[in-house]
Amino acid sequence: MHEDAPAIFSCKDLTVDIAGRTLVEALTVTVARGELIAVLGQNGSGKTLALHTLAGLRPARTGTIRMLGADLATSKRKDLAKHLTLLPQHVDDIFPATVIETALIGRHPHIGRLSWESQQDLDVARAALAAVDLHELATRDILTLSGGERRRLAIAQVLTQEPDLYILDEPTNHLDPQHQLDALRLFRARADAGAAVIASLHDVNLAVRFADRCLLLYGDGRWDLGNTSEILDAERLSQLYGTPMEAVTWRNRELFVASGDVAL
Repeated sequence: MHEDAPAIFSCKDLTVDIAGRTLVEALTVTVARGELIAVLGQNGSGKTLALHTLAGLRPARTGTIRMLGADLATSKRKDLAKHLTLLPQHVDDIFPATVIETALIGRHPHIGRLSWESQQDLDVARAALAAVDLHELATRDILTLSGGERRRLAIAQVLTQEPDLYILDEPTNHLDPQHQLDALRLFRARADAGAAVIASLHDVNLAVRFADRCLLLYGDGRWDLGNTSEILDAERLSQLYGTPMEAVTWRNRELFVASGDVAL
């Protein structure tokens, strides 16, 4: 994270619930440029709902969210899309389209209502496809892509959008180990270049490697937030995941493995 980097996004006293169940209570977070925050927790702990709430796609029970100083609730979606993007966990394709056409959707917030994509827009989309190793498939129908290829295209689309804040729901979903690393390197690079990233992850060791801070969601309203090197330890992760976790040292880095199947 850049030292003294300005805050671009924040939420205060944010409570997220569904069907009478409180998943996250009174969450307060400030996100700075240059920062990558990993969101960790069990299935059903509220990671997706929290990210959708932060992106303004569903109302919070309480609390406020601000993007670049403006209240998210009163911001126009077109204007907001220039600064914030959400990568959903799943993408459904209803109509046929080519890979490059799909990547170019990310440019729509930057294009006038009656305008067409410019050469610059095409260049941005092609660079994003090259970054996720899909440049040779630019003219392919998206309905012919594998699950992993389609996920990489979804990543290319949000990269093409070039926002200030990337909100990513399981960006490594459907990806093999190499492409998982490649994807997180891309978003780490965007953060290092001055954007910010909030990403839910299932692999705690990817958070160890790439995240500046981690937000832990316990699914019952409780949450913890702190620097990755300080907040991730075997005891806390065992509580978070409901199974014994053990720290191991590999290449001078502390990693974590599930060491048993006894619920705590």
